[in-house]
Amino acid sequence: MTTEVTRGSGAEEVVNGVVETVAMGAHRAASTDFPAIVRTDTGSIPSGMAMPNAARNWRQRYSRALRITDFIVIAGVVFGTQLGWLGVHTQLAMPVQTWPGASSYTLLSCVIVVAWMIALAVADTRSSRVIGVGSDEYQRIFNSSVMVFGLIAIAAFLLKIEASRGYLLITLPVGLLLLIAGRALWRVWLRRKRKRGEYSARVLLVGSERSVEHTAAELRRSKGAGYVVAGACIPAREMGGLTGADIPVIGGVNSVESALKLTGADTVVITSTDQLGPQRVKQISWALEAGKQHLVLAPSITDIAGPRIHTRPVSGLPLMHVETPNFSPAQRFVKRMMDLFGSLLILLLLSPVLLVISLLVMITSGRPVIYKQPRIGRHGREFRMWKFRSMIPDAESKLQSLLDMQDSGNTVQFKMMNDPRITPVGRVLRKYSLDELPQLFNVLGGSMSLVGPRPPIQREVEQYEDHVHRRFLVKPGMTGLWQVSGRSSLSWDDSVRLDLSYVENWSVVSDVVILFKTFKAALVPGDTTS
Repeated sequence: MTTEVTRGSGAEEVVNGVVETVAMGAHRAASTDFPAIVRTDTGSIPSGMAMPNAARNWRQRYSRALRITDFIVIAGVVFGTQLGWLGVHTQLAMPVQTWPGASSYTLLSCVIVVAWMIALAVADTRSSRVIGVGSDEYQRIFNSSVMVFGLIAIAAFLLKIEASRGYLLITLPVGLLLLIAGRALWRVWLRRKRKRGEYSARVLLVGSERSVEHTAAELRRSKGAGYVVAGACIPAREMGGLTGADIPVIGGVNSVESALKLTGADTVVITSTDQLGPQRVKQISWALEAGKQHLVLAPSITDIAGPRIHTRPVSGLPLMHVETPNFSPAQRFVKRMMDLFGSLLILLLLSPVLLVISLLVMITSGRPVIYKQPRIGRHGREFRMWKFRSMIPDAESKLQSLLDMQDSGNTVQFKMMNDPRITPVGRVLRKYSLDELPQLFNVLGGSMSLVGPRPPIQREVEQYEDHVHRRFLVKPGMTGLWQVSGRSSLSWDDSVRLDLSYVENWSVVSDVVILFKTFKAALVPGDTTS
């Protein structure tokens, strides 16, 4: 590979190169390691090879795998329900026999399978923009599935076709559940691949040094999102070197086209536009290969979920509207019903477990079995949170002597890996989050929710900055983003960020996803402190 370095107009160095691409099997699809760095006046240019074309087709391969899995699930559920509920030769009740075989349930099953697959495709449920992270993928599956059966119900009513209600009532929820479960299993596989740098978009960051470093840090913190930083283009006056030494600086902001070839990147992320201008952004967009290379604009606003963002074009100017958090009575009613019926169901299912744990705590360390601690809830009101007692009875009085010994908490929350106050039974309860089960009664009573921000104690609230009080807009939760994103290993800033992100972007689907992750984390705990 040869690279020519020439001086462009203005103060900026422009890299114009002739890049010869050699496919090397030793390079993985998304590796960010370069064999060497060639230093020039324009910055750092890696002398590695561009990635082979086959490495860029992971989107098509993954989408194809999802399509096959979706078809197997849908066909299996639809025809399985027909066979188990109705049999093979059952006929639909129709007013007129239009043509032979038209009243067969087998034909209806075929129509449902085809319509369901089309709906999933139209809703773009396999798009690389929604797979792997977030709840948007599941939301699209849910919406498209419900739409299909709604249309089938309307068509049956208009055509006066009497289809078995049991057949439809079993097919929809079972099919929907298995579709989501299938996608969840694929996510587990995909994240394992992405941790090794595979099945990820190779990203070229373009913008100011500070914005590039910030965006790179955020992308690397969320490897499951599937973005691997391949290089950066920053203004010439800032080419003193990025703080992140592992980010190769390919050239200036006018050398994006050459940098794409040099790094084999398939995605350009504009981290700031101060140095580019609208026309330059357009030129970058026009230079990208349609359908194979992608342009992403990374605004400086963070922790804003998709449902709150709406784009409205005005005279060719894409205006981004960010809705302020709004908790309507209808939303609160839906969440309360989820809490009420969910907590009742879990209490009924786990009542034997609650009884056994109560006996163990009583036998090993006496009374009280339940530890009631004052916590701060919605609107800053105090309530008593219930937990199985996992510490010695006088644990609170010994806290002051341990404040200087904490080793896993943060500036506001006290955490200690080997807290001497924890009993042997309590250590097991905490490892599997069983000590928190009595909080189901808090949820049932309305002081807590199944999912929400972490319930703080008064000592922590007294140290809050003003913006942190926004977490009190909703009820605290038994679990939340903080619970499934690191728990005790989180810094205070990260804990606040996750709580506020949940408060401002709440949705039913996100609650379901968090509950599923909590159940998984409880079965396979990775953090024994709580």
